[in-house]
Amino acid sequence: MKKDKNIILYIMTLPSGTLEQVRRYEKDFGSKMRIIVLWDSRLRNPKSINEYSDIDGYLSCDFSKPEKIIEVLAPYKDELLAVTCRKEQAMHRFAEIIPYVPYLRTPTAESLLWASDKYEMRRRMKSHSPEITPRFSLIKQNSKSERERVVKKVGFPLIVKPTNLAASLFVTICYHEEELEKALRTVFRRLKKAYERDGLLGEPRIIAEEYMEGDLYSKDSYVNSRGVIYHCPLVSQVTATKIGHNDFYNYLQMTPTGLKSETEARAEEATEKAIHALGLRSTIVHTELMKIDDDWKIIELGARMGGYRHVLHELSCGINHSLNDVLVRIPKKPIIPKKCTGYACAMKWFASKEGKISELKGIKKVEELSSFHKIDVKKKVGDRAVFARNGGRSVFDLFLYNKDRSSLLADIRRVEQMVEIKVAKRGVVKQAEKMAKKIAENLVKSKADSGAVGNKVEKSVATKTDKASKASKAKTKTSKAEDRTKANKKAKGK
Repeated sequence: MKKDKNIILYIMTLPSGTLEQVRRYEKDFGSKMRIIVLWDSRLRNPKSINEYSDIDGYLSCDFSKPEKIIEVLAPYKDELLAVTCRKEQAMHRFAEIIPYVPYLRTPTAESLLWASDKYEMRRRMKSHSPEITPRFSLIKQNSKSERERVVKKVGFPLIVKPTNLAASLFVTICYHEEELEKALRTVFRRLKKAYERDGLLGEPRIIAEEYMEGDLYSKDSYVNSRGVIYHCPLVSQVTATKIGHNDFYNYLQMTPTGLKSETEARAEEATEKAIHALGLRSTIVHTELMKIDDDWKIIELGARMGGYRHVLHELSCGINHSLNDVLVRIPKKPIIPKKCTGYACAMKWFASKEGKISELKGIKKVEELSSFHKIDVKKKVGDRAVFARNGGRSVFDLFLYNKDRSSLLADIRRVEQMVEIKVAKRGVVKQAEKMAKKIAENLVKSKADSGAVGNKVEKSVATKTDKASKASKAKTKTSKAEDRTKANKKAKGK
């Protein structure tokens, strides 16, 4: 009997909200869509199996052993409809699975690896369309001769970044030799730990790129098995540098942009050149671009969904991004409404200084704004605030939506005025810790002393009580004897 192909296989993770978004399509699909997560057992799963209770299956095996992959997929091979991966850090593992699902529409393993490595990506874009990529060079070590070679090829200012880390981790801008030497010292020292923390495969590498000044945008697109590309609206991005922070994370992302249709068409043309240069197919693609006058340059792209895009495109334009990620792999045409109904933004909030968080001010007031959608608070008082360039994560992520663009902009401004993340000074923190330790020691000592005093008091009270009791008994005996003597005298008188 022929089995229904209705299983969607997610590699390494199932992002929040994906299950609900995909299952909205079941009525049109004609049957239930089954969701299974496949995990590489070489890594400890941060979630317990109980947290996957709403899905149809959770599988685990060692991705480095072909026989184990074949064994774990064998019961489902005739029912698999699509396979996808939503996490950039897991793309190398996705590439390991692809040879074992040969009859599903997938990107090639090679194209996934190219799209996951900024150096390999740039090499292919330069060969295909050199006008869309800035100057770049791989940095092999932090030596004077290597720095001189890189500067000669790329020039100052330049950007230093790891070749395959997401979320702007360790991305640093350098204007002169001293900054370059310091940045490389920091990144080379911390990069290996970051790879281990995220479970990344491959050897850590660093790339230098020409620093360009312009307006930053990003675009998510869907590529079918024939290379036909469908685009979502552009998203404008404001980096931390633009608001005066010495960091490179995306502080504010907003869509739609309001650019002219011909300007957006040129952005789509540059995006398509980059996608075809890497030979990507049957996948969603996230591309970051920079607009410099009338030209568009590609910052980078990945075979994945952009951060927060499933929320932003759903709010502003009614695009079911998680479903389209599956449709393009079935293959079916992605569903993209022609008009957007409002404006949405995501704000990624970091503290202005590194250190221990002493106060989160204004977060509750944000929830009262008319544009408020949701907030994801990731750190609390007492946690350490670390910049993205040093491998840190945001304190909170905020999502706003409004049908009116000016009203949304007004609420963004209100957030900036309301929120303050206070960080204790290093000396103050140490002093507070010492005081807390001293107070704790004094409490222990006080309890011990009070216990000893209590024992003495109890013994004293017991002694006094015992003496009083004996005296009372003696007095009672004396009183009774006197009563008997009086009674005898009276009897004799009679």
